[in-house]
Amino acid sequence: MTTNYDMLGRDELNDLEAILSISNSDVDEVIHAVRANSDVLFTWDYERSKPALIKLYEKAKTSQWNAETDLDWSIPVDQEAEVRKNQNANKSAFGEIDLKGTVFSTWGEDDWVKLGVEMQNWSLSQFMHGEQGALICTAQIVETVPWIDAKYYAATQVMDEARHVEVFARYLDTKLSGHYPVNAHLKMLLDDIISDDRWDMTYLGMQIMVEGLALAAFGFMQQMSSEPLLKKLLRYVMSDEARHVAFGVLSLQDFYTELNSKEIRERQEFAYEAAVRMRDRFLQQEVWERMGVDVKEALTLTLADPNRNAFSGVLFSKIVPNCKKLGLLDAGDGWLRTKFTELGVIEYEDWVDTGSEYDSLDAVSQDRTA
Repeated sequence: MTTNYDMLGRDELNDLEAILSISNSDVDEVIHAVRANSDVLFTWDYERSKPALIKLYEKAKTSQWNAETDLDWSIPVDQEAEVRKNQNANKSAFGEIDLKGTVFSTWGEDDWVKLGVEMQNWSLSQFMHGEQGALICTAQIVETVPWIDAKYYAATQVMDEARHVEVFARYLDTKLSGHYPVNAHLKMLLDDIISDDRWDMTYLGMQIMVEGLALAAFGFMQQMSSEPLLKKLLRYVMSDEARHVAFGVLSLQDFYTELNSKEIRERQEFAYEAAVRMRDRFLQQEVWERMGVDVKEALTLTLADPNRNAFSGVLFSKIVPNCKKLGLLDAGDGWLRTKFTELGVIEYEDWVDTGSEYDSLDAVSQDRTA
């Protein structure tokens, strides 16, 4: 039986010492090399045989947008004012937890605002890094997927992902106040996805897990933000991401019915490991380091905050129903259901799967017909 230690390098899910032991050892690294082991597949069969992918490809062709002309970059952004507005009366990042006796008990309003600024810088930096991971992975899918319809669609996603990296980099550079290097947990996950030699693992890791979490996170941020440029940027990115996740679901559904129980268990374990690494990523340990506070103390409070745990759970609201639709949740002995229950995210299993909602999130078409 595969254990938590085998997959995560630790026995306990919330072992902070083990989580913090994973850190970015070279924050000044500019070029990062990963050995890709997959075969590059040509197909000489050009018959259009997958209607759902054909529809998605046509949708992608008509839903392209231009970051330069479709977003108003002249809109001024006062980051501190936006943070103050969003924080409102809640000055603490730890909800209703009693902070007496901690370093945070002495913090004033300016400290909490500074924390909010750093968290926004960190979040958008990680989205930017994750989008580059999606850019690399989707280019890999073009090479490795065996069907022409999937190659066609994946080529449109390469363009989408380049645009996403572009807009997050520009927003960080021109509207916010600093970048963060890639989070170590995210970097480890991206390396694992890219280096796996099975084409469907690229789909599962990126299209279902990373992109699924990003779609939920963008939706949450888009609802919470009052800044018009960021709201529109996220709305447009979300319209692309919904298609990307649907692409993963449509491509894997039939393929997974052909796998044996051992192969399915390997996909379940990969999905669980990816989920934990993404949860660990959102602990934002780099922010606490930059704020000069004890990271372990901050994360202990974070993990104890029920509001924070609820937010973390919502981030999986796209992943769990899509894993269920793929048959991974209950395959075999229901191993992934058990693991998602331990993570506290199983309640989202019956939320809408992304294959059913990408039309409703098509911001470009909605704006053109308005």
